[in-house]
Amino acid sequence: MATKYSSKINKIRTFALSLVFIGFIVMYVGIFFRESMLLMTLFMLLGLLCIIGSTVVYFWIGMLSTKAVQVVCPECKKYTKVLGRVDMCMYCREPLTLDPSLEGKEFNEKYNRKKKES
Repeated sequence: MATKYSSKINKIRTFALSLVFIGFIVMYVGIFFRESMLLMTLFMLLGLLCIIGSTVVYFWIGMLSTKAVQVVCPECKKYTKVLGRVDMCMYCREPLTLDPSLEGKEFNEKYNRKKKES
């Protein structure tokens, strides 16, 4: 089965959204421990930390998104943002690159990793 790629910005936003839901679930688990004030408080604080972490991730990706290069996707003709050497269109998942040496090559996220120099 082929790997399903998506844009980096969308991946990070999905992670931040999942942190919100994880935080709510952890808080709801804390309700089952109403008899133990310590356990209930612990679960509530862990859930709150997940939600605060989500806020930090959303802020970070917002700042990163303002610095991303905007390009017009050749496939769907919509503006999309490119992070790194290769990325996917946010709308139609067309592989995009700003590096001329990668044009025509098969899409691989490993192109964004810095090579170790020995």
